[in-house]
Amino acid sequence: MDPTRPAGPAVERMVAVMKALRAPDGCPWDKVQDLRSLRPYLIEEAYEVLEEMDAVSEGGPWHPLAEELGDLLFQIVFHSQLAMEKGEFGLADVADAIADKLTSRHPHVFGENKWRVDGPEQVLENWAQLKAKEREKKTGKAGSVLTGVPADAPALLRAERLTEKASRVGFEWKQIKDVRDKLDEELRELDEAIAKGDRDELEHELGDVLFTVANLARWIKTPAEDALRSANRRFTRRFQRVEELLEQQGVPFGAATLEQMEELWQQAKREEKAKGSKP
Repeated sequence: MDPTRPAGPAVERMVAVMKALRAPDGCPWDKVQDLRSLRPYLIEEAYEVLEEMDAVSEGGPWHPLAEELGDLLFQIVFHSQLAMEKGEFGLADVADAIADKLTSRHPHVFGENKWRVDGPEQVLENWAQLKAKEREKKTGKAGSVLTGVPADAPALLRAERLTEKASRVGFEWKQIKDVRDKLDEELRELDEAIAKGDRDELEHELGDVLFTVANLARWIKTPAEDALRSANRRFTRRFQRVEELLEQQGVPFGAATLEQMEELWQQAKREEKAKGSKP
């Protein structure tokens, strides 16, 4: 791979491949796809990109990430091809739209009279103001600062993005201690709901705990979705090692005691530490 070569010819080749797949003599599967049928693949490819990003962050190679990014890019090219066939827009319009948006929202970089910014937080505040002006231009109203957070996004991610957007207009805790104290308060309320045993109240209070955890994650700059995904990987890796060790010991499936599994769980953690695996 040559990371410095121009992207234009490669993108044009990809567009040509997509057109060939959708041509009358193209691929029977690709020819029958539409926006509705492609939705699951878009989500799947995005998650596969995330998996490779996580692998790279843990010291893995970069090249598999390029392959998965290609699969995700193919989805964008596919959707653009469908739109072009209907005379709506093409891939060039998609690229121009995001380039125009980024240019207009970064006046401190592209503006003739460059805005002064004192750091990343100032950039985000300016971004919120610029988006509000864009909405007002389109609809006649500035609308809500929360507009644009996808309703179907994973809940932890959405909670973090909602609090981040609200913070850009001043709805924010003064210090991290306040957020941490809020978590203690929500946990106490969850304990009270557990004692009562009311299902609706339990869901309400647990939701408040998770929402506060997501807000805390934003404050410590450790995205809750990423942290939980990492915890899921660790649990999977360690539990599968427990299963492997039980099999080596001849313990039938499902017959191990909690004490046996806990002992092997600690062994799996020690093995990871010895290998230098990330916690």
